[in-house]
Amino acid sequence: MLTAKMCNRVIDREKLTERSYLCKLLTYFKPMPRLLAIDYGSKRSGIAVTDPLKIIATALDTVPTHQLSDFLKKYTSAEEVEAFVVGMPKKLDNTDSENAGRVTAFVKTLQKAFPEIPVHLHDERFTSSMALQSMIAAGSKKSDRREKGNIDKVSATIILQSFMESRR
Repeated sequence: MLTAKMCNRVIDREKLTERSYLCKLLTYFKPMPRLLAIDYGSKRSGIAVTDPLKIIATALDTVPTHQLSDFLKKYTSAEEVEAFVVGMPKKLDNTDSENAGRVTAFVKTLQKAFPEIPVHLHDERFTSSMALQSMIAAGSKKSDRREKGNIDKVSATIILQSFMESRR
């Protein structure tokens, strides 16, 4: 398969071969960066990403929180990320919840580790209960719904989808 790395040589315009033509096309179709959402928790964090066109949010993984930085470094080295979206826990009266301090500390760490990638905070109220309801509606087994990591992934997906809809 022809990749962009194979096309780094200068293309002679007079000798436009099939390979050089494909290389020229590849320069126009670079992979688009994704949005990555994090449902940050004290024990584990749910991760969701968009498709390259930023139309659909999809659950990616649940990561133990102490391994989250390493996971994000690996992911961002493999995939281009346009921005991080972090769920911000709020109370019904729109004030920060008890967990907001932990999330804020994590966001500062994230900004230091990835200064070139912007971080957006997005309201995560009711995402866990919405995630559970969507898993029930999708016909998930009871054992899958009991697995808190699955709920965290779906919550991150809901946060990301909500963020994308708020930007339209």
